[in-house]
Order: sequence, then structure tokens, then C-alpha cells
Amino acid sequence: MQTLNNKTAIITGAGQGVGRGIALALASAGANIVLFGRTLSKLEEVAKEIEQRGGQSICLGGDVLNADDLAQVVALAVNTFGGINILVNNAQVISLGNILDFDEQQYQQGMDSGPLATVRLMRACHPYLKGDGVVINLATPAAFQADTSSYGPYNAAKEAIRALSRAAASEWGPDRIRVNCILPMAMSPAMELWQATEPDAVAAMLSGVPMGKIGDCETDIGAVVLFLCSAAGSYITGHSLPLDGGYTHLR
Repeated sequence: MQTLNNKTAIITGAGQGVGRGIALALASAGANIVLFGRTLSKLEEVAKEIEQRGGQSICLGGDVLNADDLAQVVALAVNTFGGINILVNNAQVISLGNILDFDEQQYQQGMDSGPLATVRLMRACHPYLKGDGVVINLATPAAFQADTSSYGPYNAAKEAIRALSRAAASEWGPDRIRVNCILPMAMSPAMELWQATEPDAVAAMLSGVPMGKIGDCETDIGAVVLFLCSAAGSYITGHSLPLDGGYTHLR
């Protein structure tokens, strides 16, 4: 069994969906979890789940758009658990729209909450990650769809994260810091809403998924992040791993 005993992980957007699933998977393997997100009540619910499994966590309500909040979550991790071993950049403002008419302010929020916040947290955590640290950044399989209409702003932010992750993997390898991206298709709140409001569209999408299902946030996504953060993943860096049941690459 893969273990993360005595490791500490910061997870952004940890109150729901993929962030929650990753938090539960890492906590179940023994990691101390720093839960960061905009809605404190959701973080506290995840913290209760972690406690029920015998794990340890601490919560901080904040926004990745706020540089001071990012500095605060790093300080909280270090002061509470003595260091940082894992950083999971999951939070992201979703910006969608056609090229001719997407909202520029929302587009900028997507870039600021995505690649900019990702870099800010990576820089702040770098001194603590040296030696055997892991960064997991989130991109999207939507960037590889045949038809990416209306996904331009969102994909632009996520592809920027992938490019920054590859650069960091190259630059930080000598520091023994591994940096990888995952591209999940999971049963997040947004996916649940889509399924409830447009079931036919979801069914059509699923017809193109070889595995025939939408991924579970903990067992399909969190479990892979656990592997990447464990000793078993110690020789893996600079990769982008689609976790989408084959949707984007086996069509």
C-alpha cells in the first residue's frame, strides 16, 4: 500500500469535487492535509471526513486570486505541520465563451486564478519542497477535444498551466521536486449540474468514453494523485496524465 506518513499536502479548492477527492485519498494514506478554498463550511465538512478516517487536517478559507491568502496558507502549513511536501493546485475560476464575445474580465480571472495563482503557490512552496517534493497541477482533457468551441478561454488558462508545469519540472529537477499535471474528467459539482440539466448531452459524451463512465473524484482521480505523490511515482515528472477513461486519446 502506498503511504504518505509524515507528509504534508496543501490542496486548493479542497471543499468539493476533485479537490475533496484528492484530499480524502491523500489523508487516507497518512498525509496531513491543509484544506484551502473559498467556502470554509465546505472545507470543514471535508475535515470531518478526514478525521473520521483517522487523519489530520486544517482549514483556511481564502481565494487563490488573493496573493496574501496564498502566503497565509503556506505559513499555516509550515507553522502547523512543520513543512510542505505536496502541493496540489486545483482551484480555478472557469471562464467559457466564444472567441468573438467572451467576457474579458472573466477571461482575466481565469488566467489569474489558474496559471498566475499556480505559479505564485509553486514559488512560495519551493523552499519547502526541495529534497523530495511533489507538485500536482490540474489541466483539462477539454483542450484535446475535436470541437473546442466556447472552451477557448478555459483551455488557454489550463494549457498555460501545462506549459509552466513542464518548465518547472525541468528547472526544479535538480532540487528533487517533481511536477506533473493531471487532466481529469470527474463527477464534480459542475459535471453533476450538467448531467441534471442536459442528460442527453452527457449521454452523448459518455458514448465516446471507452470506459463508459465519468470518473469518481476519490477512487479514480485521488488514487492516481496518491500514486504520483508516493515513492512509487518517484521517477515521474514533467508529464500530463489524462484521467478521462480514454475520452481524448482513444476516440
